Amino acid sequence: MPVTKIEIKSHKAFADSRSFGDVGAYEQLDGIVHFAVDPNHSANETIADLELAPRDATGLVTFSSDFRILRPVDAQRGNRRILMDIPNRGKPLALRNINSAPEVAPEAPMDPGNGFLMRQGYTVVWCAWQHDVPDVPGMLRVNLPEAVTQEGPITGKIVVTFQLNDISKAEFLSSRNHRPYPADDVNDRTAVLTVQEHEDAPEEIIPRDQWLFARLENGKAVADASHVYMESGFQAGKVYQVIYSTTGAPVVGLGQLATRDMAAFLRYATDEEDNPLAGNIDHVYSFGVSQSGRFLRLFLYLGLNWDEEGRQVFDGFMPHVAGGKMGEFNHRFAQPSSQATRSGNSLFPFSDVAQTDPELGITDGLLSRLSAKCNLPKVMYTHTPSEYWAGHGSLMHTDLTGSRDLDPPEEVRIYIFAGTQHALAVFPPVDKDVDGYHGQRDFSVIDYRALLRGALTNMDRWVTKGEVPPPSRYPRIDDGTAVSPEKIGEVFNSIPSAKLPVPMRRFTRLDFGHDPMVATKIPAEIGKVYPNLVSAVDQDGNELAGIALPFITVPLATHTGWNLRHADIGGAGQVLSTGGASGGTLRGSTIPFAATKEAREASGDPRLSIEERYASKSEYLGLVKEAAENLIAQRYLLEEDVETIVTQAAQHYDLFASRVPESQPVGD
Repeated sequence: MPVTKIEIKSHKAFADSRSFGDVGAYEQLDGIVHFAVDPNHSANETIADLELAPRDATGLVTFSSDFRILRPVDAQRGNRRILMDIPNRGKPLALRNINSAPEVAPEAPMDPGNGFLMRQGYTVVWCAWQHDVPDVPGMLRVNLPEAVTQEGPITGKIVVTFQLNDISKAEFLSSRNHRPYPADDVNDRTAVLTVQEHEDAPEEIIPRDQWLFARLENGKAVADASHVYMESGFQAGKVYQVIYSTTGAPVVGLGQLATRDMAAFLRYATDEEDNPLAGNIDHVYSFGVSQSGRFLRLFLYLGLNWDEEGRQVFDGFMPHVAGGKMGEFNHRFAQPSSQATRSGNSLFPFSDVAQTDPELGITDGLLSRLSAKCNLPKVMYTHTPSEYWAGHGSLMHTDLTGSRDLDPPEEVRIYIFAGTQHALAVFPPVDKDVDGYHGQRDFSVIDYRALLRGALTNMDRWVTKGEVPPPSRYPRIDDGTAVSPEKIGEVFNSIPSAKLPVPMRRFTRLDFGHDPMVATKIPAEIGKVYPNLVSAVDQDGNELAGIALPFITVPLATHTGWNLRHADIGGAGQVLSTGGASGGTLRGSTIPFAATKEAREASGDPRLSIEERYASKSEYLGLVKEAAENLIAQRYLLEEDVETIVTQAAQHYDLFASRVPESQPVGD
């Protein structure tokens, strides 16, 4: 078995020994897991550069990962299931996304939120997979070997992309302060810096004598291989690319094997092998949010759900807000946190069903390798409209011409949460976050986490009892709910100050050479644009496709999956992506209805006001509860979440129904 050693560094009570229903108290284990994998085993053949990794005396490749486990103190009271939460940039997210816990700093104690996973009896596991996570207490990182040839460490080109919210003279050569790939030579005259108005705009090369590999120290430029400096300043809203040579290529795909082999160890290993969960696990599910959801899509694509001993690892997968993307998680010189669209994030295939891309001359599907080997696991994709407005959501379930639906396999469900945004919602609404990302509209206020709890419950019943989950809900061409983004402009043009993004986001074909995991064309050659569709909307601008929470079916506002960059952070009118160049953590919008008929008529808003729709708050909340009960009957929502939804709706009503008309936002 690839797990050779488990070191438990910390063993403590979780949540001050709080008792969670019939399951009781939980405890937290933190430590390091050591691996030794066979580079010649067929189960590992899709890992890039694995054949170039150093080997120990037995011919195996060794590495280690940080891990964390939350388990019931009394194992007999647990439900004998693991939920493996794939860390997002070194951070655990399942408690925030499924337990509705508040966000806490990585070094702070984990907050159990509403305790849902604990009350259900899940053992929750995290195992680090990302190599470049910064040195911050509480964040989880994998320690990987570097690929080497007979000539030594590998040298090659890399592209670092960034888009700023303010003028800056010096920038770190990584995303979100992760570990960078340093430039080989700070004086390299062949290095290139380009600037674009947006990521799909023409590139302009900035003369080499106008910028340096340097950091800013005491107001002066100091040579530094991990920073780029320009005296005239990098402008807010513009997109910059630095293309340079670096040396040292970690075998990043080993993070995929860490995930697989830790899950297999905890599921199958015995007490004698020091398995802390020995004999207590029957099923294992995986959950990943955004970056880590894309990680799971790549995991599926690489066919890794079977370990070196031929055993199935995960029974079910829940990639959340991943859209049609995968990511830089198995590439030479990978930047796992990069959001750049023109990167390994955006490669064909996008759909589970195999298709032929006539432009690339490739036939492939996300599940092609797994389906050729064995029975497919259960897969539930959950998404928001943001992934569609990012240019890639519909590629999951339409053909490459955008003219025909592709029905997913029987083992797959696709659920879009209508009118929500990629990032978790905040209430009361805000239009600016702590990192300085400013939207032209308030960010979305729809909390969709109850739908994730419903989805996990359905996944568990599907795996353990054979109960078929409710049908997929997403925009479709055949029923008219999947349309071009431009088509819904007719509705939004009539809403005061509401605007569609300019430019619209699209994915393009990318040619990195014969093997995109070990690119030979850097930057990639840009090909033809892929089609992209979004959900049709009703007369209020609310979406017709997907699972609609009561905030959509009994509305107080128009809710969108996109927001626009505000003029004060540059790039006004572009899709607001909070996390880097286009394609990061997209924000949605909440555009409230006028409180009164008088206010509506004064603004020229065609959407009925709140007072015209609902006679009273009591009537409104009654309709919300009825809509929630309909979702329970359809099995998308759990009974326990009705009260929370009604409470949230009451808060929304109190704010929006008393809203004083405001001046229109200035976007450009």
